[in-house]
Amino acid sequence: MQMIEETADLSAYLAADEVIDHHHPLVRETAAGLAAGVADSYEYARAAFEFVRDTIPHSQDSGDLRVTWRASDVLEQGTGICYAKAHALAALLRAEDIPTALCYQKFEVLHGLVAVRFNGAWHRQDPRGNKPGVDAQFSLDGERLAFVTDPEFNELDYPVLYAAPHPVVLDVLKAAPDRPHLWRTLPTAL
Repeated sequence: MQMIEETADLSAYLAADEVIDHHHPLVRETAAGLAAGVADSYEYARAAFEFVRDTIPHSQDSGDLRVTWRASDVLEQGTGICYAKAHALAALLRAEDIPTALCYQKFEVLHGLVAVRFNGAWHRQDPRGNKPGVDAQFSLDGERLAFVTDPEFNELDYPVLYAAPHPVVLDVLKAAPDRPHLWRTLPTAL
């Protein structure tokens, strides 16, 4: 798939905002802890990916009713759905100056993931969290995502690399008082 940058300004994929708040002390502290044990940016990106994938449960899998959307809240509360986990990973990567985009897949509902830029190319990564039947891995040598789209079922990979969360996704997250409500209102398309 040919990915399309929302903007040619690479600094947009390093920016902090209300959602990807990599200036927040908890994000900075977490990033510093992860960076202390690695030799380079590639190893850091893998460590950050595995941290979000493995230590922050997907709220649907864990039964957690809380809805998080801001990266620092995901880290503080230790829960989130795919979008929220993608926001947390983007913040951790951007905190260490690794350009990171948000991207989406369409299944019955939208699924959120990230793309990281290494060696002049974008590489999608899915920090959703593994479980039986889901085995997402950090990879720059071919995608190892949680889910593969099937066009026969009208599933698709959106090619746009967003610098900030898509408003459709963010509005639904912010409006949800709990995960059951969120599940009823998840967006089905961008």
